[in-house]
Amino acid sequence: MQDRKHDEKLSRLRGALLALLEHLREVLEVALARKPLVKGNVYEIARRCGTPNCSCTRGQLHRNMVLTWSEQGRSHMRSIPRARVAELRKKSEEYLRFRRARAEVSVLHKKILKVLDQIQELRREEP
Repeated sequence: MQDRKHDEKLSRLRGALLALLEHLREVLEVALARKPLVKGNVYEIARRCGTPNCSCTRGQLHRNMVLTWSEQGRSHMRSIPRARVAELRKKSEEYLRFRRARAEVSVLHKKILKVLDQIQELRREEP
């Protein structure tokens, strides 16, 4: 009876390990893609320019598309031409997908190691 429960538990752990490995394979497809990445977010800002007689001082703010990102703890902002907005937004979204996949790999790695440790304990015999 004890051997059957032991074998069933080991079988469930092997199945769980195979499922985790399949999930890892799916997540790694994002990392293995060849699409270019751009770190940052694309959005529109509205601001005043500082010229005293400009229409922006009367509420008609200047609108610009910008890319913002953080590097070594510092924020950066770069104005981008409207013609590149769609391209940079797509590359930025791809960067976020990559970062999420990277975080998921870390979580899966821990789960895989936990299951491997459990399998090792069930398979181990005393000398």
